[in-house]
Amino acid sequence: MPHPPAPDALRVASYNLRGLKDDARAAAAVVRAISPDVLLLQEVPRYPGSDYAITSFARRAGLLWSGRTRMVSGTGLMTSLRVLSSDSRDRKLKVGLRENPRSYTVATITTPDRRTVTAVSIHLPLKGEQRVEHVGTVLRELSDDLSIPEDAPLVVGGDLNEDDAGPAWGVVAARLQEVSDDRPTFPAASPHRRIDAIFARGHASVVPGDPALLDGLALAGASDHVPVWVDLTFG
Repeated sequence: MPHPPAPDALRVASYNLRGLKDDARAAAAVVRAISPDVLLLQEVPRYPGSDYAITSFARRAGLLWSGRTRMVSGTGLMTSLRVLSSDSRDRKLKVGLRENPRSYTVATITTPDRRTVTAVSIHLPLKGEQRVEHVGTVLRELSDDLSIPEDAPLVVGGDLNEDDAGPAWGVVAARLQEVSDDRPTFPAASPHRRIDAIFARGHASVVPGDPALLDGLALAGASDHVPVWVDLTFG
C-alpha cells in the first residue's frame, strides 16, 4: 500500500532501474510503495521501442514521464500529480571514444506549496577519476546556470558508483548536505555497499525514508539496486 508524504513535504527518491531488464512490474511496485513526488532514475532503457516500456512502467508506478529525458544517456525523471515539472533536459558529460554515453538530467519542480526546487539525476561512471571529473562538471554547470539562483533549493541524487569514502562522493558532500540515510543499496539481493544517495540544499527539514515501506517486496527481482528516498520541506 502506498504511503504518501505529508502535505508540506516533497518526497524525492532515486532508483537505478538496470534498464528494466529485471521484473518491471516488481520495480513499479517498489516505486508505488515509496510514493515519491520526484523519482530520479538511472539506467533508463534506451533501446529502440523502449518508450513503450518506460511509459508502461510510469503508469504502473502511478507517475508521469515527460518523454523528454533519457535521449542522451540513461538518466531520467518522473513525477507525481502533486507537483509540476518543467524544463526537463539532459546534459551531456564528456566520455572517451567508444565509452558508454553519460549525462545528467535536470528539471524544475514546483512543490505543492508553490516553491521551486531544481532536481538532478546523476549516474557516475565506473572509472574513479572520471567520476570526480563528471561530478565536478555537474556542480559547476549548475552553479553557472543563470536559471538556477545561487543558494536556491537543489536536490541531487543518483548512483555514484562509490561509497561515502570515495573522492567523487566527497566533492558532492562538500557542496550539499547528504540527506538520505546510510543503508546499503547494492546489490539488491544482499546489500552491503552504499553507492546510491541523495544530497540537498535550501531545505528546512529532512526525514530519511522509512525502510519498512519496502517490507515484503521483491527488491532483488526488481533491480540490482535498492532505492533511496527522503522527505524534504522547504521554507
